[in-house]
Amino acid sequence: MDGLDRTADDVGALVELAEEGEKVGDELKSTLEQLETRIQEAEIRTILSGDNDAENAFVTIHPGAGGTESQDWAQMLLRMYLRYAEKKGFAVKVLDEQPGEEAGIKSVTFLAEGEYAFGFLKAESGVHRLVRISPFDANARRHTSFASVYVYPEISDDIEVEIADKDLRVDTFCASGPGGQGVNTTYSAVRITHFPTGIVVQCQNERSQIRNKEVAMKVLRARLYELEMEKKQAEIAATESAKKDIAWGSQIRSYVMQPYRLVKDHRTKVEVGNVDAVMDGGLDEFIKAYLVQFRPTAK
Repeated sequence: MDGLDRTADDVGALVELAEEGEKVGDELKSTLEQLETRIQEAEIRTILSGDNDAENAFVTIHPGAGGTESQDWAQMLLRMYLRYAEKKGFAVKVLDEQPGEEAGIKSVTFLAEGEYAFGFLKAESGVHRLVRISPFDANARRHTSFASVYVYPEISDDIEVEIADKDLRVDTFCASGPGGQGVNTTYSAVRITHFPTGIVVQCQNERSQIRNKEVAMKVLRARLYELEMEKKQAEIAATESAKKDIAWGSQIRSYVMQPYRLVKDHRTKVEVGNVDAVMDGGLDEFIKAYLVQFRPTAK
């Protein structure tokens, strides 16, 4: 809160100077804008009080049915989140990316590292819908595409998550795509299947099989932990019908590029007409509305 207090003090000092006849109008306006921003940030920080909100975030994106069209949409979402992470000052590390045959991606998992990365990005879990004139359709017809986004926290090594060796299958394969010398010619990529839950994770962007397995296990631990948290939360919220709107697999947001331009969040009803700004990482309005609407209730 020190930054907020300092900015408030600066505003007070500038107001006094203005009352004394000093020409500080532009500086006062700029400082007031800074104060408003800091107040909004402080408000969000008070909302981000969940057990894992302060942690880093794993983000996985999968295209829906529809081949190239949906795979291209998944890549557009990846770019949107990378731009958002850049604006928030998060460091991003792509752990696994499977390119599409013609365009786009079949899947991607990345780690966003930064203060409250999970707290902010958790608002993005769900199905995202795109409506546009397809660039892959020779007849220029309108298409609807879907992609799912799943966000879960990077959990501390201090947290116990039981994973039995008998419940795992570990496969190794040659990494695909660009990766530097040696990456594409050795069986360094690792895929881990967890039989009880059906969860499959993989990592191919590290240079050794050992390191890829370590990272994949870290992702698996995080997903199993989040799965347990979701089960407990579902039990607590069983009678709250509003929770259905944020369940995994629900359609949370539509991005319409034709016949009009609009991004609408179906949970909070927030609408933004500047689609290009949203796709360039302008997600703050949607995320803030989500955090305010679904803030934890006092017990």
